[in-house]
Amino acid sequence: MGIQAPPAADTSLIHDVVDQVGLRIVGQNYMIERLLISILTGGHVLLEGVPGLAKTLAVRTLAETISTSFQRIQFTPDLLPADILGTQIYDQSNGQFSVKKGPIFANIILADEINRAPAKVQSALLEAMQEKQVTIGGTTYKLEEPFLVLATQNPIEQEGTYPLPEAQVDRFMLKLHVGYPTREEEKEILRRMASGDPIPVRQVTTPQAVMAARRRIADLYMDERIVDYIVQIVHTTRFPAESGLEDLAPLIEYGASPRATLALAQASRAHAFLRGRGFVTPEDVKAIAPDVLRHRVLTTYEAEAEEVTSDAIVTRVLDTVVAP
Repeated sequence: MGIQAPPAADTSLIHDVVDQVGLRIVGQNYMIERLLISILTGGHVLLEGVPGLAKTLAVRTLAETISTSFQRIQFTPDLLPADILGTQIYDQSNGQFSVKKGPIFANIILADEINRAPAKVQSALLEAMQEKQVTIGGTTYKLEEPFLVLATQNPIEQEGTYPLPEAQVDRFMLKLHVGYPTREEEKEILRRMASGDPIPVRQVTTPQAVMAARRRIADLYMDERIVDYIVQIVHTTRFPAESGLEDLAPLIEYGASPRATLALAQASRAHAFLRGRGFVTPEDVKAIAPDVLRHRVLTTYEAEAEEVTSDAIVTRVLDTVVAP
């Protein structure tokens, strides 16, 4: 397959979306770029950060610029699967059941504080994420593309939460750590929000254009050496001793799954696409690998005792595996 740079229309699409989101969101370039990668690949995102970092605003603004439907679901301990998926309602006037679709029937879903809902609700959402369809009363309904779930969890308040099982966390393509703005960015936030009026943004692209760009990203050129590099990174998280990282072996309970290999390849292609390139470089892989792997490398009790995080392990792996 030949190497071709993304068409000018694609490059313009990306810049226009980033510019519009930037009207409302100060800084947070890392989060915005990763959200774009998720939309351009169809991968779901788990956002972790303290409250008040504009996570909800960023997602809502992204939906507005693409002209897609958006639903925010606040997860609470008393939530039921039917509250998300929908249910059948009996109509006494005609003696028949009708289907009332839930908020999952939108293009972009923000699952706020996903770890506040019990396991059966989390499972219902995660099944919809994986299958891209919902079954209500024996009838299966396809979810309209682009379909994207962005889930948030609060890292500082664990009381009354139901942590996501590791197997379900694996369904998220990326896990992002959202940090505080800089001092200058915070001054700019104060300046922009002083009036209290919402800042308008324009619709600059369509769901159809996003789906077309997604197809082109899937065909982006990836050299065989890059493929080997990605496979070696994931393999090293499972068997670190084979790459000379014997000290990491007791710290890793489970390495990344084959789903991680696919996600890393997809996300690397999207990262190259955002840079206006028609081919993937080792730098694309390195840039996105921490977000793809941090929630898929499970640490042991020994690692916790030594205060070694999965991020630290992924960093060691990336520093060790030789790039082509």
